[in-house]
Amino acid sequence: MSTTALSHHKTAPTSTARRITDYLEPKKRILLDVVLVGLVVDGWTGLGWGLLGAMFAAVLSIWFIKRGMHRGRWANSHVGVKQHRLIVMSFIIASVAAGIALMVVLGALRPITALIVAMLTTLAALMALTPAWKISVHSAVSSGSVLLIALACGWWALALYPLVVLVGWSRVALGDHTRNQVIAGALLGALVATPAYLPLH
Repeated sequence: MSTTALSHHKTAPTSTARRITDYLEPKKRILLDVVLVGLVVDGWTGLGWGLLGAMFAAVLSIWFIKRGMHRGRWANSHVGVKQHRLIVMSFIIASVAAGIALMVVLGALRPITALIVAMLTTLAALMALTPAWKISVHSAVSSGSVLLIALACGWWALALYPLVVLVGWSRVALGDHTRNQVIAGALLGALVATPAYLPLH
């Protein structure tokens, strides 16, 4: 095998893993989940509530991370450095908590509010573990996302679970996480998000 061919053979999986990681990153998944659940639960009215929830759960988070990248505080949108990740998580928790409070005051649909509460609970658990261990946020959000959509919209959503495996593979392939960190993230996402959602929906 030539040097060029060998180089291509090595970089192809990495390139694929990078695209998967970028396209299925937590903020995009959260944005899609909240809007989808709102639309399925109550049509255009639900979509409106979903967009409001998405503003606090995803859009403001994206803005904060992009702002940090522009100022050189972290290298990319995945915020791999532990100390930087804790800063971002703190901002997201504050933003999501404010969003939940506003939605409760305005009388938002219970499934939407429950969904965002489940996201906040999952993030709080991830933040508690992060100082000691770099658990995979991508895997946690992916796993929790599929189960929450299944609970809110129907069990057909479990057919999306292979995406969780795909995301986990991409994180390991890129060297951002170990296999154990990915598995632990997927388990945490499932075990924390589901019981947080069920009593409130």
